[in-house]
This record gives sequence, C-alpha cells and structure tokens, in this order.
Amino acid sequence: MNILERYRKPTPKFFRVLRNIGIAMATIGGTILSLPITIPQLLINLGTILTIAGSVASAVSQAVVESVET
Repeated sequence: MNILERYRKPTPKFFRVLRNIGIAMATIGGTILSLPITIPQLLINLGTILTIAGSVASAVSQAVVESVET
C-alpha cells in the first residue's frame, strides 16, 4: 500500500479526533507567530512548538487506516 492509497482510506475515529486537535494546535501556533506586535521569545517558542507538533500530529493521524483482516 503506498501513501496515496493510505490517505484515501477511512481513518479510525480516535485518529480523526487527534487529527483535528493537531490542526487546532497548528492554527493556534501560526496565529501566535503571525501577531503584528512584538512578543516575548517564550511566546515565539511556544508558537513554533505548537505549529510543528500540530502539523506532525495531523499528518501522522491522517495516514493511519483501519486494519482489514483477510
């Protein structure tokens, strides 16, 4: 099974929830990083971590498929 076939198959419910949480984390991180004001370095680091972790979580969760026993 190649990656395109994996992305077309249904995702289990737990990983759909995890994917949506990852998307929310990436969105919050991106919003923090794009603020038009000067913010402390701690918030910049937090935004970067949220963006990366959310992106990875959503990408990995989308690639998980249900196992079909034959």
